[in-house]
Amino acid sequence: MAKQKKHPSGTIAQNKKALHDYFIEQRFEAGVALAGWEVKSLRAGKAQLVDSYVLLKDGEAWLLGSHITPLTTASTHVIADPVRTRKLLLHKRELGKLFGAVQQKGYACVALSMYWKKHLIKCEIALAKGKKEYDKRGTEKERDSDREIQRAIRHGKDD
Repeated sequence: MAKQKKHPSGTIAQNKKALHDYFIEQRFEAGVALAGWEVKSLRAGKAQLVDSYVLLKDGEAWLLGSHITPLTTASTHVIADPVRTRKLLLHKRELGKLFGAVQQKGYACVALSMYWKKHLIKCEIALAKGKKEYDKRGTEKERDSDREIQRAIRHGKDD
């Protein structure tokens, strides 16, 4: 019997809050150092990136605040910490770009999504600049107007 994929597009988890709170300047793809029970939980889709961010220290990148819920069947013999700090695997050149940009005022490094790439788990991280409150309102107005336009087009075709 064939395995059913829970996520046909390969996406495991997304951080929609980051897209709401930040302007995305540049995106990077990073590998994630995981334990065996974490991979099994990710296959089941038990991950959250809502309050996660990337910490850059000592020439390395670390993913903090991501939550991977342990499966009761997979983590019986290990003590599973669902919010442990996970190392992100990046090239030195990419780390250099991130370190340089985060030193500038207003830039942050946030995790956007976790996804499958062949048999590997990747994390999309981004160099982002924080939005002000009025920027968020502008984005919401734009989204609402796009929705109204789509409704008008749909209703125009029905007539």
